[in-house]
Amino acid sequence: MIPTARGAVRLASIYLPNGNPAPGEKYSYKLAFMDRLIRHASELLTFEAPLALAGDFNVIPEPRDAAHPELWGKDALFLPQTRAKFRELLALGFADALRATSDEAGLYTFWDYQAGAWQRNNGIRIDHVLLSPQAADRLGSVEIDKDMRGREKTSDHVPVRVELNDA
Repeated sequence: MIPTARGAVRLASIYLPNGNPAPGEKYSYKLAFMDRLIRHASELLTFEAPLALAGDFNVIPEPRDAAHPELWGKDALFLPQTRAKFRELLALGFADALRATSDEAGLYTFWDYQAGAWQRNNGIRIDHVLLSPQAADRLGSVEIDKDMRGREKTSDHVPVRVELNDA
């Protein structure tokens, strides 16, 4: 085991490729990237230390994570193979921090700039914080900072804030 300071958490910032259009080169690259991430995450878990994988995964895990899941059926973010790879990552022992605290639908982290998506709450959840068992044991709270999206000149993504209790 790698010695860590009391309360320390290893944090990996993730940007998973979008993968569109699918099928195609970009989608094949996305799936290969996910395979490499799964292998690397598996290695990191062997340290048995608190670990968080956080960022833009470009994956809509479940229908409840999209305002209109029927519109995403052919998109790389929601294809069955994409969601299966995400579940494979979770199956290593990671907890989806948000879903560990809420089963509620309608919790989104991204709203497109077009067609009034923000104003109509036509969002998707593609930004995630995945916690190793050691980090999940310390999970205090999770908040999607939705108000950030309503600000002027803001990103189309909003932060997911996770609070971990002291070790």
